[in-house]
Amino acid sequence: MKKTLSNVAILLTTAVPTLAGEKLLEDHFERNEQDESREQLGNDWSTNSKARAAGNKQVDLADGAMHIYRHKVADHGVSVVHDLSFKDVTITMRFKIGSGNELGINIADMNEKSVHAGHLCVAKIRPNKVMLADLKTGRMKKEIRERSKAKQLSADDRKLIKSKEKSIDVNLSKNTWHDLKVQIKGETLTVSIDGQTIGDFQSPGIGHPTKSRLRLAVAKEAWVDDVIVIRED
Repeated sequence: MKKTLSNVAILLTTAVPTLAGEKLLEDHFERNEQDESREQLGNDWSTNSKARAAGNKQVDLADGAMHIYRHKVADHGVSVVHDLSFKDVTITMRFKIGSGNELGINIADMNEKSVHAGHLCVAKIRPNKVMLADLKTGRMKKEIRERSKAKQLSADDRKLIKSKEKSIDVNLSKNTWHDLKVQIKGETLTVSIDGQTIGDFQSPGIGHPTKSRLRLAVAKEAWVDDVIVIRED
């Protein structure tokens, strides 16, 4: 059901917390595409559909939210991108995922050449697990990723990768809207869901000073709404 104005007002006063700092982005997706057959997200969002899904549509504005789904021809998960500039940040949104699905809040710096595709850190949300990772000094560090692709990871490589990630068991209701908060402060990444702190993880790559891209990474399917990004630095 599409949100009414009164619904939005309630969300803004209850589900979305009041945050200090500079607001970089606020999007409630209360709009539709002019051409339903094409990705027309607006508000400076972009996707990887042209490069990874032969141009097929993978993101739809529907029912006042953003529906993200991987097309059958895609050779990669869906990446929905917004370029922003920050060091410390608070990101809030509502999300909905089903069994076997995953939503990643991926932070990148496209000018950082020591890592693949600018990857710095990520919070991956699944119905049964939350994973926090330093990608810059872990699995996306160029030499480590190259050895991984070549299936030449050493025991020390595997130990290093493991030390750069933290998994926390959760039990989220599936196909139900949840409130998500992802915070980066210094070298610490913290995730809260439905007002409860799930966990945090500290690692040097998280503190990378020039973060410039927010990616919503979806393996199969997810719904996202009410995205707010506040720069805290």
